[in-house]
Amino acid sequence: MTFDETPLAGAYIVCLEPKQDHRGFFARTWCVAELADRGLDTQLFQTSISYNRCRGTLRGMHYRVAPHSETKVVRCTRGAIYDVIVDLRPRSASYLRWFAEVLTSDNRKSLYVPEGFAHGFQTLQDDSEVLYMISKPHTPEAERGLRWDDPALGITWPDIESRIVSTRDQNWPPLIQT
Repeated sequence: MTFDETPLAGAYIVCLEPKQDHRGFFARTWCVAELADRGLDTQLFQTSISYNRCRGTLRGMHYRVAPHSETKVVRCTRGAIYDVIVDLRPRSASYLRWFAEVLTSDNRKSLYVPEGFAHGFQTLQDDSEVLYMISKPHTPEAERGLRWDDPALGITWPDIESRIVSTRDQNWPPLIQT
């Protein structure tokens, strides 16, 4: 595995280092020792899958408040997504900045999302599936969100003619109340 730093401190693109032969390849997707060597969270409490039937499905921007903040490793196992994170750590040099990466079943990249970040994605293909490895148990009362189109964040989303967003995700309050 390789860890490519993103512009947001503590967040990484994790790439495979496949060992190939005539049959195909084998690669590690999780290694406690390699994450620990970089000071990253190695706790893995649960894994979850998000299946998204239609291109243009947007989920996010979600996060959890302390003490239930979570680290996630996100990977697209089918199709393609535009994966976005926002740094919500007030003391961070990248506070309220966002970063996006295209994750596909073909590029096999993962995004390491540390505690204190909001996360969301938009599907780029029909029938996209996303695998989450998560460091904490599901805690609904700690769930929060940001508007995916909040002008204070200025996230640039792919221009898709038919975006599908849940009522909940459409109704998160803006960062700056008018």
